[in-house]
Amino acid sequence: MISELDFQDSIFVLGFSEELNKLLLQLYLDNRKEIRTILSELAPDFPSYHSLEWRLDVQLASRSLRQQIKPSVTIKLHLNQNGDRNTQVLQTDPATLLHLVQQLEQALEEMKTNHCRRVVRNIK
Repeated sequence: MISELDFQDSIFVLGFSEELNKLLLQLYLDNRKEIRTILSELAPDFPSYHSLEWRLDVQLASRSLRQQIKPSVTIKLHLNQNGDRNTQVLQTDPATLLHLVQQLEQALEEMKTNHCRRVVRNIK
């Protein structure tokens, strides 16, 4: 559960009046156990990572090759959800894969900010 100070910090940025902020705080304090129970029931069950296989495909030669060779990356992602294993096959070119990696690294860096840490702490 989050503290009174964390709750006040979270609702302060919404721009409500001080009277409404106090009312929201009081409602939160009176009902926080029920709120936590409801939020835990509503939590989505996302698939979790199990393993990954990848393959780089490149056409080496062709009689009708008139353009530059374009490699492709095939990724087989094995996921677990509710005890069941699910497999997703993805295919992309290296440039798109590099962009995806950069976006994921940026998201991981953003998770280290104080705001994201507070949000994650409030969700747990």
